[in-house]
Parts: sequence; structure tokens; C-alpha cells
Amino acid sequence: MSGPMSPEFVRLVGTERRVGPTLESVSRHWQGPKERFLFISPHDDDAILGSGILMQLAKLENVPVYILIVTDGSMGYCTFEEMATISYIRRKETFESYQSIGIPKENIIWAGLPDCQLSLYRGRRKAQSDDKAVIQNFAGLQNMFTYYLRQIRPTQCFLPTQNDLHPDHRIVYEELLISLFHAGGDIWPELGEPLSSVPHVHEFGVYCDFIEPPQLRVTSDPEYLEKKLAAIAAFRSQKQIGSLIDIVRKGGPEEYFRAVEFRLYQPQRYHVRFESKDQITFIR
Repeated sequence: MSGPMSPEFVRLVGTERRVGPTLESVSRHWQGPKERFLFISPHDDDAILGSGILMQLAKLENVPVYILIVTDGSMGYCTFEEMATISYIRRKETFESYQSIGIPKENIIWAGLPDCQLSLYRGRRKAQSDDKAVIQNFAGLQNMFTYYLRQIRPTQCFLPTQNDLHPDHRIVYEELLISLFHAGGDIWPELGEPLSSVPHVHEFGVYCDFIEPPQLRVTSDPEYLEKKLAAIAAFRSQKQIGSLIDIVRKGGPEEYFRAVEFRLYQPQRYHVRFESKDQITFIR
């Protein structure tokens, strides 16, 4: 009888294929004891669906894991009776789910912004009396993300792919990326000390495929898959959760991640393109 399978990480870097037993062994920018992961989950179950195995394996490498749940789950009711209580129910399910895979309660942040209404929280503004997630008298996703990035100081961030169809997922993606630059700058000093470097960002799949192929595959012993499936099942108020469990189970004990590369504009990068003597340009 074969024993437990060791974790395997495969990272594609250009034409190179790096394989190792730890994420550190295949990473390009590993920072040792400074490593700290932040998973941004538009809805409570997104992070466990897309990266429940990686979160468990991070613990093996002594990497602290934080989870920021953006919305309150209030649009997730499946019965009339739960309409008024679903947010409370899902919050309890959230803590049960992530604590079951070893995430400390104090590392699970429930922001509580209104589900399916994140368009009202784009940017940053002076807080109004009915705003949620008010920090330092300001509201908005960029205010909240900048604050938690500066407080947690992650080296790597993970969130659902920009290609997901759900508007909440797309808004969270866009607002987080601009907040990375806010967090590393000098603006809004009341939100904390600026980051010394921008965290590396990775996408994971939840409902829709990646816009481009991923570069990292994480494979584990089936035991980690079973723990992930049990954690997903904690969201028992979601009647469709069974179909999602089936999809995850069929996928096996592996997950995929796509690195998000930032390229700031540099005009000199394009100079040589316009210096070619063989290129003919027609101007109309």
C-alpha cells in the first residue's frame, strides 16, 4: 500500500519548469520568515473553493494566512425564512469553514459590505451614517483595502480571476489592484505605514476560467482535498453547494494559480519599434 503523497508545486517561468515539494522551492521572490499570505474573497466561499488546498499547505511552510471576506452574503438566501437572517448564518458558516482548515479566527476578517451592491463602494469617500466598513471616518473599497494591506503587510495576495462574470468579483479585482499602489504610497497616512514593496498577486479560479493559462499548479495528498471539501460543505445554507463540491472533487487534489504581472508605462520601451528602416507606416 502506498503512503501519503507529498505536496508538489510546479511553476512555469518562461520556458523553465520548476518542480519542488514546497512553494518556496519553486518561487521567484520568496521572502522567508517575512512571507505572509492574504486571500481576498468577494464572497465567503470563494477563497475556500479556489484555494483551500494552498491555504492548508501554506501552514506547512509556516506562512501566516489571512482571509478578507468582502461582502455580507445577504443575497445568498435560498428560502423566504432566511431572507432576514442569511448574513448572520453565513458569517457563522464562514468562521466554521476556515477554522476547520486551520485558519485562526483572528485572521478571518468579515468586512460586511452589502452583497451585490459593491458598485456603491467603489473608490473612497467620507463616511455617511449608513456606510459599512468605515475606517478612519472614510468608506469605500479602496479605503478598506489600503488599510488592511498596510496592517497585514502581505507578501502575496490571492483573489478570484478578473475573468469571473459576477460583478462583485470584477469590482473587487479592480479595486484591490489600484489599492496596492495606494498602500505603497504616502497618501492617506491615517490608514497606516506605507508598504515597502507591492505584494505579488495571483488569481485563482472559482466559476470562470482564467483569461490566460495559469503558471502554478499545487498538488497535495487526497487528505487535503477531503478537508477542503468538508470546509466547503460548511456553507450548508447554500443549496447549490453540492454541485460545487462535485466539481471540486472531480478536479482532484490540485489547484491552479495565475500570476498577475504589473508593467508600468515606460515610453523608451517602444522607441526601437519605430526606428526600423524596413517598416512602412501609412498615416491617414
